[in-house]
Amino acid sequence: MLVRQILPAPDGLVIVAASRNRTVACPDCGFLSALVHSRYERRLQDLPWQGRPVTLRIQARRLRCRNPECRRQTFAERLAAGAAAAARRTLRLADLQRHLGLALGGEAGARLASRLAIAISADTLIRMTRRDHPPPEPSPPPRVLGVDDWAWRRGHRYGSILLDLERNRVLDLLPDRQAETLSHWLRQHPGVEVVARDRACTYADGARQGAPGAVQVADRWHLLRNLGDAVQAVVGRHHAAIRRIGREVAAGCAIRAAAAVPMQARPSAAQQRQETGRARRQARYEEAAHMQAAGASISDMSRQLNADRKTLRRWLQAGAAPSWPRIPRGSILDRHRTTLEQRWAEGCHNAVRLWRELAGAGFPGRPSTVRAWATERRRRDPADSQPGAARGQIWQPPTLRRTTRLLMADGELPSDTDRTFAARLLEMPALLATVVAARRIARLLRREGDDRLEEALDEAAASPLASFVTELRKDIAAVRAALELPWTTSPVEGQINRLKMIKRTMYGRAGFELLRARVLCVS
Repeated sequence: MLVRQILPAPDGLVIVAASRNRTVACPDCGFLSALVHSRYERRLQDLPWQGRPVTLRIQARRLRCRNPECRRQTFAERLAAGAAAAARRTLRLADLQRHLGLALGGEAGARLASRLAIAISADTLIRMTRRDHPPPEPSPPPRVLGVDDWAWRRGHRYGSILLDLERNRVLDLLPDRQAETLSHWLRQHPGVEVVARDRACTYADGARQGAPGAVQVADRWHLLRNLGDAVQAVVGRHHAAIRRIGREVAAGCAIRAAAAVPMQARPSAAQQRQETGRARRQARYEEAAHMQAAGASISDMSRQLNADRKTLRRWLQAGAAPSWPRIPRGSILDRHRTTLEQRWAEGCHNAVRLWRELAGAGFPGRPSTVRAWATERRRRDPADSQPGAARGQIWQPPTLRRTTRLLMADGELPSDTDRTFAARLLEMPALLATVVAARRIARLLRREGDDRLEEALDEAAASPLASFVTELRKDIAAVRAALELPWTTSPVEGQINRLKMIKRTMYGRAGFELLRARVLCVS
């Protein structure tokens, strides 16, 4: 293009330009022509300059085709390198606005575009993101594929996300989680050697149909989750005995709490720092007194103790290290202490609520003042801040899910009461056999120890986990691959979190095609 004029305007800049080419090829036959039929002006929006919008006024031509056999008699001069046919913006501006729409969506993208001096409506941004799809960059076909489902509407509609695990790149989104859809995608993209998936049979069938030679790998986290659910089901069958044992353990805990010695108040951090400084000064004074008794001079003591001579002389004359007791000062809470103590005795220990009540009575202080008083009040009498301890309810019988976690814990349990409760439960033979077999399988799935999978499954098959083992053996090849190969669906879960973030910024009003375009562009 040949720039002829640059004209300032109230709302931006206008650049008048024309094509440098004297001859133009016919779009149908390719014959070059310089025979001008007519002229017209095209207006194109371009990238801004110094925060000001830029408009291109292109002096375009309409030419006659010189090929007598061509069905086109006249044709318009094309700006293939700058703008598409009949476009109102240049290609580089359209690309920038499209990426704004892909990154931010319609309304947010339109607001940012207005600040960048490339104003565009939200609807136009959405149309551009739907319509303009650049050709995908050439890349090697995926070798290791991760697949998992994501909820378009939880409990009603689901889709599938496909990830290249070697490059951590989203390959595609599928509108559902059917086996036929996955198998069709795999047939269109040959070369997949490993498919990492969850325990869903639909993905197993889809991978088997679309890539029969690929190795399927079951995700180890999902296997552990299925194992935990199976153990919880066994625990639920003994709920009556578990409740009885829980009540007995809670009663014993209440009796021990009633007979326990009241807990002493723990000093605050400021008090601890004050005591540490006082002990350090006292130790320095005692050492100075010992050196004075041995006949050392003040200068020698000052050099050895790294202390000022006047300070040491003052300490030795006083006969002790200074304690600098804190002189109590008045507080804006003094007028309201009676009300605070009364409300505290009534059971109101919420500092924000106490502050609101005092503010209604004319207290001018901030909530932090009342919060500091409440913290000091709890420190003086810890029993007031532990209403459960006064009623003997320190330990509550856990739910079935927490009971399962206590039984499956390999390490140290958080409290003696939990250990007592778990030990009482393991006295039941069925629960003991279940927990021993489940812990062995869990160690295998975490790749801890040298156990063999078949031996662990045989042991679990002889316990109440027999139905879980039966289902696991239907997918035994994928389970073995999970123990031998490093691939999991954890990166897929991370990409699903990004997909959810993008979906929520769309407020649920956009369709699948727009969501797919934004996810693939982000990846």
